[in-house]
Amino acid sequence: MALIDCKFFSETLGTFTSMTVILPQKTSPQIGVTNVSKGGRHKTLYLLHGFSDNHMAWLRYTSVERYAAEFGLAIVMPNGYTSFYSNMEHGGDYWTFLSEELPAVARSLFPLSCEKEDNFVAGVSMGGYGAFKWALRKPGMFTSAGSFSGELDMAVRTRDYEAGSPVGRAVQAIYGNRTVAGSDDDLLALLGRQPTGINLPLLYQYCGTGDFLYAHNITFRNACQNHGRELHYIEESGDHTWPYWDRAVENYLKWLAGKSLL
Repeated sequence: MALIDCKFFSETLGTFTSMTVILPQKTSPQIGVTNVSKGGRHKTLYLLHGFSDNHMAWLRYTSVERYAAEFGLAIVMPNGYTSFYSNMEHGGDYWTFLSEELPAVARSLFPLSCEKEDNFVAGVSMGGYGAFKWALRKPGMFTSAGSFSGELDMAVRTRDYEAGSPVGRAVQAIYGNRTVAGSDDDLLALLGRQPTGINLPLLYQYCGTGDFLYAHNITFRNACQNHGRELHYIEESGDHTWPYWDRAVENYLKWLAGKSLL
C-alpha cells in the first residue's frame, strides 16, 4: 500500500487542512502482508476520526492499512478537528467541506472511483456520527456506512453536555443557539426522511455494552427498527477504546466483502 499525508488548501474552510490517503499497491513479495491492486479507479472508504483525535488516528491505533491491503481498497482520512463534521456557528463549514469539497479534491489528486457502488464511509465516535449523517443526507453517494461507538443521538448529547467541558465548548461553537432536534444534524430525524426509489446505503453499527454512548446507540437501533430501515447491528462487552475499534473496522471490511461489495 502507498501512504500519502496530504496538506492542501480548502476553499470551504479558507485555510490549509490535511488528509491521509492509503492507496492500493501490488507488491510482491512483502513479508506478512497481502497486497492487492485491481488497477483503474479504486474503491474508496472515507474513514472519519473521533472527537479527541485527527486524521492520523486510524493509522496510529489500528492496523487498517493492513486490512485494506487485502481488498485493494483506498482509504481517505480527513481532519475534522472537533467539528462533529458540521457547519459551525463559530468556526468552519466542516459539513460542506466533508460532503462536497473533500471527495472532489481527493478524486482530483488520486485515482478514486466516483461511482456509488465503489464508495463507503465509516467512523468512530464523532466520526460514526459524521459517517451516518453523510450517508443519510446524501444516500446517493455510498453503498454502505459504518458507525463504531458512534455519537448517534446528537439532540440528547447537545442538551446534556457539561458546560465548560471540551465537548461543551465544541457544542457551543458548532451549534450556538441552533436546535439540533428535528434538524438535518439529527440522525433520528433523518431516518424518517429517507427517500424512496433509490437503493439506500447499507448501515453497519457496532457498540460495546460498557460504552458511555451505548444508550444512544440503542436509541438509533430502535429508530431503525421503527422506520423499517435495515441495519446490521453488533454489540459486545466493550468500552470506548481502540482495541475494540481496531477489531470493528476489520470486521466491517470483512462484512463488506461478504456482501460482495469489495
